[in-house]
Order: sequence, then C-alpha cells, then structure tokens
Amino acid sequence: MRDLFDKIRENRGPLGKHAKESHGYFTFPKLEGDISNRMIFRGKERLVWSLNNYLGLANHPEVRKADADAAAQYGFAQPMGARMMSGNSNFHEQLEAGLSELVKKEDTILCNFGYQAMVSAIDCLVDRHDVIVYDAESHACIIDGVRLHMGKRFVYPHNDIANLEKQLERATKLVEGTNGSILVLTEGVFGMSGNQGKLKEIVELKKKFTFRLFVDDAHGCGTMGPTGGGTGEAQGCQDGIDIYFGTFAKSFALIGGYISSTEDVVEYLRYNMRSQIFAKSLPLPLVVGLLKRLELMNKHPELRQQLWNVTNALQSGLREAGFNIGTTSSPVTPVYLNGSIPEATNLILDLRENYNIFCSMVVYPVIPKGQIILRLIPTAVHTLDDVKYTVDAFSAIRNKLVSGQYQSEKIAAF
Repeated sequence: MRDLFDKIRENRGPLGKHAKESHGYFTFPKLEGDISNRMIFRGKERLVWSLNNYLGLANHPEVRKADADAAAQYGFAQPMGARMMSGNSNFHEQLEAGLSELVKKEDTILCNFGYQAMVSAIDCLVDRHDVIVYDAESHACIIDGVRLHMGKRFVYPHNDIANLEKQLERATKLVEGTNGSILVLTEGVFGMSGNQGKLKEIVELKKKFTFRLFVDDAHGCGTMGPTGGGTGEAQGCQDGIDIYFGTFAKSFALIGGYISSTEDVVEYLRYNMRSQIFAKSLPLPLVVGLLKRLELMNKHPELRQQLWNVTNALQSGLREAGFNIGTTSSPVTPVYLNGSIPEATNLILDLRENYNIFCSMVVYPVIPKGQIILRLIPTAVHTLDDVKYTVDAFSAIRNKLVSGQYQSEKIAAF
C-alpha cells in the first residue's frame, strides 16, 4: 500500500510538474491596478489581452458605485443561508426576471459559481436511464458534469453535425429500451477557438429526433446577438435552446452564473440542484451589482458595438498580417503558431518584457505538442491604437520564432 501524499509527490500532474518554474509568471500571475486595457504586471504597465471584461463593465463608474453602495448598505453576509432556507430576497428574484427577459426564457435560477452550476445541473437533469450526447471540445465544466452521469454518454467530433446525427441514432435505440431521455450538450461560443456551436443545425435535428438541448453560452451572453441575448439569438434559434446557461464571469465582469429554461424545469432545478440547495446564497452586494450591470447592458448597446469594433479590427489586422486565427466568429481571438514549449516560454517572456503585452499562452498538454496558441480577448475598453501596436508586435515575435531566436535557453534582451 502506498501513502496518498507520497503518490502526490511522485506525480504532480501535467501542469503541476512545472509549478516551481512557472508559478507567478506563466501561471498564477498577478495583474494589479484598475481592471482595464492597461494594468501593472511585476511593476511595469502592460497592454492586457487576458481579461474576460468584454463590455468594460468591471471598472465602469456606475458599476463601481453600485458595488460600493451595496456593500456598505448590506455587507457581504446578507442574506445568510442557502436560498431555499433563508437566503432569498426581492433582489435575487428581480435579477432572475431580468435575465429571463434578456435570454427570452420563462424563468431563471441564479447559481453561485458557473463551473459548479454546470456540473451540478447535468447531474440533476439526467439519471442512469438517460443518454448524454456532447461536443468533444466542450468546456471542462461540461466534461466533469458528464463524468458524473451514471448512464450512457456519446461524444461527437467538434461541430460535426453528421456525426452528431449518428450519435443521436445510437442514443435513440438505447433510450427506447430504457424509457429514458436524450440530452445534447454543447457551447454557444467555444472559449478556446472562438467559433460558434452549430446551434441552428442542432435545433433542426429535433425534426428527426427527440432530445433536449442544453447550451453553455458563457462567452456568448452579452456579446452575441442584436441585444446581447446570446449565440442562439445571433443564429436565430434561441427558442430551440431548451436550457440556457450563462455566466457572470465574462460580460458581467463578476462571479456566478445562471440557468434559464421553462418555469417547470427551473422550478425542478431550484428544488433538486444540490449545489444550490446546500450552498449559501449569492451575497446581496453581488446581486445588486449584477442588476446595475444588466441595466447598463440593456441601456448602452454602444458598449457591445465598441467591443465588436475592436474585435473586427483586431481579427482583420491579424489576418491581413498573415496570422492564422482559425475559424473564430466571436470576440475570442486565438493566434495559432508552431513551436516547442521552450520556444513558447521565450516568446511570452519577450512579449511581456520587451513589448509590454500580456496575453495568455496555451501549450501542451492542453493542445498537441508542437503547437502554441496566444489567446486574445478584446474588450470595449481597448482602442484601435492597442490593436495596431499588438499586430505589429506579433509580427515581430513571429519573425523571431521562425528564425529560431527563441530556441536558445535565454533571450539576449533579458
């Protein structure tokens, strides 16, 4: 028999084994100052492309005032208790009603954390007689929720509708014998690639198969569609989304999430979703602050327009400069490069220290070996000057990467 701690010491995990070298710089970095396009990293101002502050609400003066006033009036303890027992309030219900209107669903349940909510909702909605069918590139919260499922689950290659149809055929045969149901899980906007889930095509499959569609639209809520109602609104198929998940950690620039659906489904979640039944309610300062954010999203569509102005300029600028940004059709902007992990490390060091640009780097084991993704998240507080500078800097670092300058152990400029 082996001691648990000995096992942990011997196997730190694919990312954890690099913790000593990467902690504080490549992992768990500290960005300081007001949340904006420029922040302080290790004592120097950097142009930041790594914050999910899509609409620029994090540091909006009305938001800051609403947050501060609510904290002063209520404190973060109120309401004390789980929502079902003693943690409900008029503000919570007002926010749920407003979100229902935004995404055009009958009812909404607030959730303390987005990740936790998705895992718990999947666990709550299906039993061992049911079958889950999900996109292969679904977010980790969906994957973890699926892992809890005691019944069958089938995965289809990313956005492969023909293969999804095959999986639905398999699922249909199974549930006919178990008297179960089928739940299809996908995303509105995929956070790594930026491309949209083929929601309209999935909804069309309801003409041939009986299933319910659950969409994680974390990156789509507030950014996609004419009113910011999400990717389903953008694709003209919001009615076909049976269960809609949104987060407060992106466009709302806060924390938490929500699930919207029919009144009976939401009521079922309220009384059966363990992560909410047995967890403390969202504190009032957060709820009041979210109400202010929702108000600004509805009243100021120019915030979303500015986000898209920056997004379009950034993506067209990168494409014109010869960069591969994949198939993104959302603000999420990945830049695909080829190189080893040491080259990626040196590239990021150069980008941060010599060009004063801070963005996220994705390497193996998240993506295949030999690939590098630099992930940019434009926001409404970025400028066109920010875009031009970034495209020029990326062109410079690409030339260094191709010429082999990042293959050395240390960059000469440091």
